[in-house]
Amino acid sequence: MKADLPGREPGMLADWYAKDRYAQIQQRTAARERAFILHDGPPYANGAIHIGHAVNKVLKDIVVKSKLMAGLRAPYVPGWDCHGLPIEIAIEKEFGKVGQKIDATTFRQKCREYAAQQIDLQRADFKRLGVLGDWDRPYRTMDAKFEADMLRALAKIHANGHITRGFKPVHWCFDCGSALAEAEIEYADKVSPAIDVAYDAIDAKALAAKFGVTIDDDTIVAVPIWTTTPWTLPASLAVSLGPELEYVLVEGPARAGQRVLLVLAEALAAKALARYGVEGVTVFGRTTGSALASLPLPTGEGVEGAGVQAGLKHPFYSREIPLLVGDHVTAEDGTGAVHTAPGHGVEDFSVGRQYGLVDRYSPAELNPVGGNGVYIAGTPIFEGQFIWKANDAVIDLIRGNGHLLALAKLEHSYPHCWRHKTPVAFRATPQWFIAMDKEGLRTSALESIKAVRWIPGWGEERITGMIAGRPDWCISRQRTWGVPIAMFVDKATQLPHPRSVELFEQIAQRVEQGGIDAWATLDPAELLGDEAARYEKVSDVLDVWFDSGVTHYCVLDQHAELARKPGDRVMYLEGSDQHRGWFHSSLLTASAMHGHAPYDEVLTHGFTVDQHGRKMSKSLGNVVAPQKVVDSLGADVLRLWVASTDYRNEIAVSDEILKRVADAYRRMRNTARFLLGNLDGFDPATQLLAVEECLLLDQWAVQQAYDAQAAIIAAYDRYDYPEIVQRVQNFCTNEMGSLYLDITKDRLYTMPAGSHGRRSAQSAMYRILEAMVRWLAPLTTFTAEEIWQHLPGARDESVLFETWYDGLAATQASADARGRWNDLLGVRAAVSKVLEGMRGAGAIGASLQAEVTLYADADTRARLDKFDDELRFFFITSTLTWRDLAERPADAVRADLEGRELWINACSSDAGKCVRCWHHRSDVGTHPDDPELCGRCVENVNGNGEVRRWF
Repeated sequence: MKADLPGREPGMLADWYAKDRYAQIQQRTAARERAFILHDGPPYANGAIHIGHAVNKVLKDIVVKSKLMAGLRAPYVPGWDCHGLPIEIAIEKEFGKVGQKIDATTFRQKCREYAAQQIDLQRADFKRLGVLGDWDRPYRTMDAKFEADMLRALAKIHANGHITRGFKPVHWCFDCGSALAEAEIEYADKVSPAIDVAYDAIDAKALAAKFGVTIDDDTIVAVPIWTTTPWTLPASLAVSLGPELEYVLVEGPARAGQRVLLVLAEALAAKALARYGVEGVTVFGRTTGSALASLPLPTGEGVEGAGVQAGLKHPFYSREIPLLVGDHVTAEDGTGAVHTAPGHGVEDFSVGRQYGLVDRYSPAELNPVGGNGVYIAGTPIFEGQFIWKANDAVIDLIRGNGHLLALAKLEHSYPHCWRHKTPVAFRATPQWFIAMDKEGLRTSALESIKAVRWIPGWGEERITGMIAGRPDWCISRQRTWGVPIAMFVDKATQLPHPRSVELFEQIAQRVEQGGIDAWATLDPAELLGDEAARYEKVSDVLDVWFDSGVTHYCVLDQHAELARKPGDRVMYLEGSDQHRGWFHSSLLTASAMHGHAPYDEVLTHGFTVDQHGRKMSKSLGNVVAPQKVVDSLGADVLRLWVASTDYRNEIAVSDEILKRVADAYRRMRNTARFLLGNLDGFDPATQLLAVEECLLLDQWAVQQAYDAQAAIIAAYDRYDYPEIVQRVQNFCTNEMGSLYLDITKDRLYTMPAGSHGRRSAQSAMYRILEAMVRWLAPLTTFTAEEIWQHLPGARDESVLFETWYDGLAATQASADARGRWNDLLGVRAAVSKVLEGMRGAGAIGASLQAEVTLYADADTRARLDKFDDELRFFFITSTLTWRDLAERPADAVRADLEGRELWINACSSDAGKCVRCWHHRSDVGTHPDDPELCGRCVENVNGNGEVRRWF
């Protein structure tokens, strides 16, 4: 085995793909009874891979290869998400917008070509990491068959009654020009103007009377609202109060010399008045929100007993504003009164629909903001203004008419587009939705969550909360590069064609042949005949989260080798953000289609940060590119770093961290090299000894490997990869490097090649390495294959064709055997401590220069006395002698052994040094033919060889 991973790995990789190693594995494992299917969450086909991609793909590869070792069939088909805005933006930059410099068909073709190029770039980097998969036959969401199957999935969801169309507020990105799903929203701090606005009562006396207060004709009574979105005031259609909240009528600041009384939630009155510059709270009366309401009927007429005289005036439009009640109103902040714009808020819309406002007002009045963020034509005062800039214009207007009570700047968390990092707004527009409650989808999804194994366990609580509280899923987008919502809707009623399910299949067949352009060019008359004039084609495309969300149907269900059979398991593995992304959308679509989750296990990993916990950023200069790591240290070092980190939390990476991982890798590699070096010439077919026939030390070494393997397999089963790396490192460093390999050097280098003692060591080393190469195969895949190629004996061409090694035996597992080994190791550690002191003092160099005498109690001597002749080899000293406790000299050192009394005395040997074994023995120089050898070496060279039983 040679070093230079960066130089050697590409050649190994080329060999694997020349032989189609993935296909070989699938052929060799095809007959296995059960399968473990890790379904690849598709990365987006845009840009070079980053260190987070590397973490994700390496973790997946570790899972897949460990399942192969566990005796399961483990196919892995990688995929790519190809539709969506980032690719559209890239093409727009180069070729212009659709309808300006390029037609839609050509635009989509350019998008397809761009995505294919990006896939090729990413695929090469993924393969370089040693990730095995069906890379020549991946799934791509832009492939015609996939696009057709998406429509079939949509048809199934529609057939089950989950698809609705409605005029609802949705998150809208003005840069995207499209609605956004919940998963496309991220929250960031934003500074907004926080204003208090007075909504004057139409009939001030009537509203004051609700509090039992009588006022004169000149007194103004107003209900203040507090908002951080002044731009929504043109769409303000009502003011909502908390039905159970207590409201007070208080003295407010005068307006142009007129007295003003204000209606405020009692719990917020003091704070609000302080904002308005009013000292103290003067309360004239109290009542509840329910008593104040002037609830309009759907017809627009006032409710009996609460006439319109108690309504309000819009602060700058000639619009009557009813007082409503809503459970969303609280006394946490503001005034206790919420201005209600049904076109710009989910709760506002719900209240507005409940009280008939949505039906009473036109779409332009509900939502006067266009898709570009500009007030539409006909919007009084603000037509043509961009909403963020219009904030100042709105404030100036209400300041000028005396309705502005307070103005401040507020920094708060606000929804932003995850692509553009710009603020979004709620806009009520006609959209297509997957309804959460219409046919019980929310209940079904929540039940499905309970049947899934979540790793880490907190993932279950997280996704449960998200499903329980989420709104209907807006699946429509107003873009060009996407799979169409291929439906026909009645021009008059806007309802889908009654034969939509049947039509979906006919359209899917056309898309399967010609891609999504088949919908764009389809003449409705081809499918609808004489009905065509009544219907129009839907022009929206599907949310890209729907694309990836139905891969369980479009990929797993469509490929025989991926289809889940009884006893099989399906895993989804992605970053922790996917509880609101791919895990989420997949759960909803599978529950909508089949009534259960698409996965049995979900594993989540954290995001990469630098050694200080900071996110990767070019401006900070802390970006670690996986390509650079692979070129400088090798893919196996990067893989070992991934495996050694606690992926459940943030994953730290830096050059210094990778250097430490490289050092750990070298220790493991050097252990394998030592074992391989001593197996040179060993033929396991004829020379492998049964474990029971090996020397006791070799049986102990095999026992340690047996114990390590049991722990490692259990850790693989629970996906505890840091535990595996730690176990392997400790095994190489402690049990092997500092103990077993050090002790067996004497046997390996001094005993005859065919001796029992040497064959015993080689047999143990062979078994240990056969096990160890399998432990490493999922982690350091290149190194494991290299070890496999150098292992002696007939074998198949890849370790990945194998399963966990069953040639280890637990011959030293009894309590008595383990107790004896604990005693031996305890004594050895105590002796080593004494020898280290002598070495530090310059009394000896190597431990073989020492002569050691042990003074022990009778029980300790009885347990260890049978090893007397060979204990010196175990302690790596030239002599070791036992004596009774009573004989110990004054300078003996007591060993710290629980329950046993042991004293140690050591001195430098005066005996001659054997030039062959380096032991200091009294018989060196007594053999005329070999005056520089000890008697043992003379026997090993010229005689039948020494006999060892223990060490």
